[in-house]
Amino acid sequence: MNFQYLLYKLKDGITTITVNRPDKLNAFTPGMADDLIAVLDHIDADDKVKAVVITGAVRPFCAGADLSSGKDT
Repeated sequence: MNFQYLLYKLKDGITTITVNRPDKLNAFTPGMADDLIAVLDHIDADDKVKAVVITGAVRPFCAGADLSSGKDT
């Protein structure tokens, strides 16, 4: 599976989702929300998944909402 802002890996029943926007300290965007919903829908349908770990590509895990769009955020 390929996503714009997330990395996804399934190994031994454990899914790792990595928030991957390191240039912006993983600040959360609507596009990331779309990717996260899509990957969670995929995981929900996969009986091989036994656990889910969500992590960030860099420190911090997530700087919060990306407010760079101003009032359109």
